[in-house]
Amino acid sequence: MKFRELHPNIKLRLGVGFVQRLLGIMLMPLLVIHLAKLYGPATAGVMTLVVGAAGIASNFLGGHLADVHGRRPLLVLGEAAAAVTFALIALANSPWWSSGWATFALFLLNTCASNMATPAADAMIIDVSAPENRTLVYTINYWSINLAFTFGALIGGFFYEGYFFELLTAATVLCVATTGVMWRWVTESAPEGAKEAATGVVAMLRGYLTVARDRVFLRLLTAAVLMRAIEVQIGYYIAVRLADEFPVQTLATVGSWAPRVNGVEMLGILRAVNTALVVGLALFAGKMFGRLSDRARLYAGIVVFTAGYMVWAFSNTGWLLIAAAVALTLGELANVPVKQAILADLVDPAARTKYMAAYGLNARIGLLIGSACVTVGAFLSPLGMSALYGVWGAGALLVFRSLLRVRDERRALEKATAEPVTAA
Repeated sequence: MKFRELHPNIKLRLGVGFVQRLLGIMLMPLLVIHLAKLYGPATAGVMTLVVGAAGIASNFLGGHLADVHGRRPLLVLGEAAAAVTFALIALANSPWWSSGWATFALFLLNTCASNMATPAADAMIIDVSAPENRTLVYTINYWSINLAFTFGALIGGFFYEGYFFELLTAATVLCVATTGVMWRWVTESAPEGAKEAATGVVAMLRGYLTVARDRVFLRLLTAAVLMRAIEVQIGYYIAVRLADEFPVQTLATVGSWAPRVNGVEMLGILRAVNTALVVGLALFAGKMFGRLSDRARLYAGIVVFTAGYMVWAFSNTGWLLIAAAVALTLGELANVPVKQAILADLVDPAARTKYMAAYGLNARIGLLIGSACVTVGAFLSPLGMSALYGVWGAGALLVFRSLLRVRDERRALEKATAEPVTAA
């Protein structure tokens, strides 16, 4: 299947999602920096923690509300609220008015609005896709995330000084446009009979308790946490290790030009290689891995991805680190869309948004593990940390292996149920 053959909701969701991620990556770090300048790093850290906690709570609330009221109302409301809050943040940082506390309060509301709509957005993609095209959908989504990261970081970095108000104004205009798009063209996608009649806190807690008792989902979440724990190391232990241990070295000599790089610069090179390869190759992943089954693609991807991070954990050779960056990126391109497709196949259609909200915890837990690894790395050798990554990767592979068996069994059961019974 090709992109033009996908459901209109998917195309709109991917486009709007790109804009949302672009704005998030462009502005959220700048708002934290802005608050740190106004109130100091310690106070800004507490503010950021409050925003993060509120975002998690809003994510769970949105998962329940989307199961009660449907996907479309949450998506439209989220975009409209983002437009209003960005407009007010711009006003609070304009030539006519300046208020740090108003900026913080609106930042909090903006985060809550966007997180409340996230489960509905994730569930909508599953609603209107089919098992045979989900790998393509998640490949395009993965590419758009990295493209948004690249442009958002560049725009925010270059225009923050002197153009903060203009950036916020542009964000408002884009959010108004995406609100109009969602209102005009996105259709409701919740499956028939999937909406819940029960509302209120008790019903929400009961629904999430059901999710927490789903052993298949808990395995999905465990595998996702293990993979995320490896992925975040580039911003935690590996970053610290390279800054402390990587010896200044020359990567190449061209005539009289022989630039030398230190650990921090090497870290930037590795990030740039990873992002550039994802942006350049993600859309061709289907052709690159087209001859592989989902099973082979997932297994090989996890192995290569984990091996790349294992090399990053101990090596101080520049070109070996770059080669590992290329390898782990290829592994990433191979396994990420398949993992997302497995998730889509195994969650309960009647409570998709709750499942997607709960699944989002893998990112939060992964960040906590990443933070802990900075401390663990102070006591464990680089080879020990490398081995730890290997254990996590092997654990994730074994869990996904069991999940693929579950998916195959469910598909076989659905096929047998759908076959017409013939009279003897």
